[in-house]
Amino acid sequence: MDYGYSTTSYGAQGGAGGGGFMPGSQTESPGGKKGYGKDSLRHVTIKQLVEAHHPNPDAEHFMIDNAEATQVTFVGQVRNISTQTTNVTYKLDDGTGIIEVKQWIDAETFGDENDPSNQKPKPTEQSYARVWGRLKAFNNKRHVGAQIIRPIQDFNEIQYHLLEATAVHLFFSRGPPESLQAKGGANGATNGGYQQRQQPQQNGYTGPSIPAGLSQAARRVLNCIKDTPQTNEGLHFQDIATRTGQEVNEILKAGDELQGHGLVYTTVDDHTWALLDV
Repeated sequence: MDYGYSTTSYGAQGGAGGGGFMPGSQTESPGGKKGYGKDSLRHVTIKQLVEAHHPNPDAEHFMIDNAEATQVTFVGQVRNISTQTTNVTYKLDDGTGIIEVKQWIDAETFGDENDPSNQKPKPTEQSYARVWGRLKAFNNKRHVGAQIIRPIQDFNEIQYHLLEATAVHLFFSRGPPESLQAKGGANGATNGGYQQRQQPQQNGYTGPSIPAGLSQAARRVLNCIKDTPQTNEGLHFQDIATRTGQEVNEILKAGDELQGHGLVYTTVDDHTWALLDV
């Protein structure tokens, strides 16, 4: 897998069909011809956008997982829409954070009912939308300058995006799956890793084996999630605390530990976890 360029466009015109380049990513070369720079499309969460950093004070681009992130795409719920003379500002929330998305208005086509761009469905408040754009900062406040923003038609796209963003994050933070499998085959579980093979559990759940170094609190949280009937949203940490009798701080630390080992993932918010079947 090569996460340098996205291969999933989810209906974006001019998205991944062009090798992951987004509209507006063309740069003017010294010879006057347009060429493509290092722009590529990456699936992210809003938390990653909020925590992104500049590699140096003079850099314009942001880094996520120590990799350059130019064009990004994410899915979130529209909390507010503000229409200005020059742009429309959307406030989006994906459960990991909130960020503003600005889409600039083309003065020549705005208000022209015959223009094709005005015939496309537009996001509404409390609906879900997908954004393609570039992370920017102005007056120490971050926003995403959107080339495309469209409402979500299939709600499965929300989960697809979160899984893809997780896969990309693991790729950049831990390396390609091939290298992890090779390392696991050489070292086994002797250096804190855990085997990737599937093992049946008592309740019929099949998942990765539990790492040897997992804390007792994390084991209790994991068993609680496994043994409690639930929806795809998983269990909230307060529900887990009630069922296990553990302190809230213990539950939160255990949740971070389980996420670090790739055993659970967050769903509707940062404190609701579901099992990650691999």
